[in-house]
Amino acid sequence: MATVTAKSEVKATRVATPKVRQTKLLINGKWQDAVSGKTFATVNPATEEVIAQVAEGDAADVDLAAKAARKAFESGPWSKMDARDRGRLINKLADLMEQNIDELAALETLDNGKPVRDSRAADLPLAIDCLRYYAGWADKLTGETIPIRGNYFCYTRREPMGVVGQIIPWNFPLLMVAWKWGPALAAGCTIVMKPAEQTPLTALRVGELAMEAGFPAGVINLIPGYGPTAGAALVKHPQVDKIAFTGEHRTAQIIMGDAAQTLKRLTFELGGKSPNVIFADADLDAAVAGTEFGLFFNQGQCCCAGSRVFVEEKIHAEFVSKLVQRAALRKLGDPLHPDTMQGPQVDRDQFDKILSYIAKGNAAGAKCVAGGKRHGDKGFFIEPTIFDHVTDDMAIATDEIFGPVLSVLPFKSTEEVIERANSTMFGLAAAVWTRDVGKAHQFAKNVRAGTVWVNCYDVFDAAAPFGGFKMSGIGRELGSAALQNYTELKTVTMALD
Repeated sequence: MATVTAKSEVKATRVATPKVRQTKLLINGKWQDAVSGKTFATVNPATEEVIAQVAEGDAADVDLAAKAARKAFESGPWSKMDARDRGRLINKLADLMEQNIDELAALETLDNGKPVRDSRAADLPLAIDCLRYYAGWADKLTGETIPIRGNYFCYTRREPMGVVGQIIPWNFPLLMVAWKWGPALAAGCTIVMKPAEQTPLTALRVGELAMEAGFPAGVINLIPGYGPTAGAALVKHPQVDKIAFTGEHRTAQIIMGDAAQTLKRLTFELGGKSPNVIFADADLDAAVAGTEFGLFFNQGQCCCAGSRVFVEEKIHAEFVSKLVQRAALRKLGDPLHPDTMQGPQVDRDQFDKILSYIAKGNAAGAKCVAGGKRHGDKGFFIEPTIFDHVTDDMAIATDEIFGPVLSVLPFKSTEEVIERANSTMFGLAAAVWTRDVGKAHQFAKNVRAGTVWVNCYDVFDAAAPFGGFKMSGIGRELGSAALQNYTELKTVTMALD
C-alpha cells in the first residue's frame, strides 16, 4: 500500500504501549455499555495477552443505534446542515487525527499487530488523506438538467441514501473507517458501524475524536461485537437503508441473503487471489522488491495481495533466488519497535489457518524454499514463506490464504499467463512487470481485475477507485465512484405550461 509522506518519523526507539481510552459503544452521541452488559476481550497478537475488555453489542444495541441514526438523518441538525459545513466537520476530524497520529498509530499496532513503521507511515496518513479528499466532495454532489421531449423542465438530484450500516475488517482497521466514513458523511448519510471484533480500539478512539470535532448526536454510531449477532442485526434492521461490507466472500453471501428481505442496497469489497506477472524483460530487481512488498506487506493480510506470482520461465531460477534472499532479510519481532518489518498474524484462528495451508502446500508437492514455520514461541508470528514449483490446481494457488505465503508459478507466453491469471473466481487486483508498453496494456486490457498495477504494486490513492470483478465484490471504494454507493438519484420533471 503506497505511503503518504508523514510530517514526522517514527522514533528510533521502541514506541511506548499506548493507553486504551475507550471500550464502550457509541450510540446517539453517548458512550455506553451494551444493553446485555456483556464484554469481549481484544488480544495483543504479539504477546497473546488481553489488552482490554470491550462492550459487546448485539441486536438490542443495533436497534438503538439505527433509530438514533434515523432520527439524525430525518430530523436532526445533520439533515439541515449545509453541505459545506459537513465538509468542514470531516476536515476537523482529519485534523484531530493528525494531531493524535502517533497515539493512533501505536494503538493500531497494539490491537492489530502490524509494524508501527507501517501504521505511522501508511495507515494513518492514508486515512487522514482519505477523509480530506471526501471533505472536498461534500458540496460538489450535483445533478444535471435533461432536455426531454415536450414543454417540461427535467433535472436530477443526488440525495443521501439514508442510514448506512458499515461492517469493516481487521486488516486495516482505521483505514477502513476512513474509506467508509468519508463518502458516507460527504453524501449526508448517517452511520452505524460494526468494527471487527479482533480490532475495535482505533475505531472507538476515532469515534471520540469525531465527537470532539462536533458531529451531531446520532450521525456516527459504533457497535463493536460479533458478526452473527451485531453484524446480522445490522443487516436485517428495517431502518438501515444500505450495507457496506469489506471482508470475506462467504460472509458477503450470507449478508446478501439476509438483506433480501428489506432489499437493502449493498456494496462489497471482498477477497482475491491476485496474479503478479513478471516478464523476462522486466527490471528484475524492481520486480523482486515489488513482489516482496505486494505479498508480505501487512503480514500478507491484504485482500489484493499478490499471492500468485507468475514468472516467465527464462528468468524463473534467478527471480526465485533473489526473492528468497530478500525474504530472508525481513525482520520479525515486536511490532512497536520501528525496526520491525513483519509483525504477528492478527489472531489464533488466522495463525492456525495459515500454517494449515503451508502444510497443504508441502503435502501437494510444492517446494518450500523460504520460511514455512512459526517464528518464536509467543505471539502469532509466521516466517515469510515462499513456495516454488506450484501448479494452478494446488490449494495454495487457488484459495485466499491471507497470510505471508507466496506461490511461484512459471509461464511461457503472454496468452498463457493471461488465461491462467483469469482462472480464478476472484478479480480484485493484478500486476504486470515489463518494459514493453504494448505488452503491459495488453495484459491490463485482458486480465479480469478491478485494479491493474504496471511496474508497481499496492499503490493507493483516495481519488482512485478500488474494487473487484467476479466474486471480489460489488461496487467501488474510493474516488468519486464511492459516492454513488451512498446516494440515490432522483429525477424531477416540471410542466412549463
